[in-house]
Amino acid sequence: MVVFLIIPAIVIIWGSLTYNLLVRQRVSIKNAWSQIDVQLKRRYDLIPNLVEVAKGYMAHERQTLENVTKARQQAIDASGVQEQVRAENLLTQTLRSLFAVVENYPDLKANQNMLSLQEELASTENRISFARQFYNDEVAKYNARIQSVPVNLIASSFGFTKEEFFEIEDSSQREAPKIKF
Repeated sequence: MVVFLIIPAIVIIWGSLTYNLLVRQRVSIKNAWSQIDVQLKRRYDLIPNLVEVAKGYMAHERQTLENVTKARQQAIDASGVQEQVRAENLLTQTLRSLFAVVENYPDLKANQNMLSLQEELASTENRISFARQFYNDEVAKYNARIQSVPVNLIASSFGFTKEEFFEIEDSSQREAPKIKF
């Protein structure tokens, strides 16, 4: 008789602990995403300053500057992991184009404001990379847990679903933008 009471109690306790663990992991993923978001915002705030400094020197490169501004806005407006990934990849490509063009302007390359912005952007790119790595680590742990037996029983019963990784889409974009002046 006692066994019939202990077994359900153990199952209920295990189920509660498992549910709470999954909730904590999901919150950790949201926190990790917010860390990426903070760094992306920092990046977005640097780009208009970069464009402004470059404008005075690059009168004939208006299209490049417009593309950077447009890609920045698309990244700001993106929602969801996959849309954000696509927008960030586009922004990285346009920044690469900008820095490639900057190479043709020696005065701009030597400008102290440009050098300072370049350093800030490089630092921000590193922060984004670390935040993205942390986020993907948290997603990997969570996804593995919700697919593992017997946790998958609790996960599927309470609507815990796989999270998406924040991955760079193709190998040509696996490098940070080159920003040497």
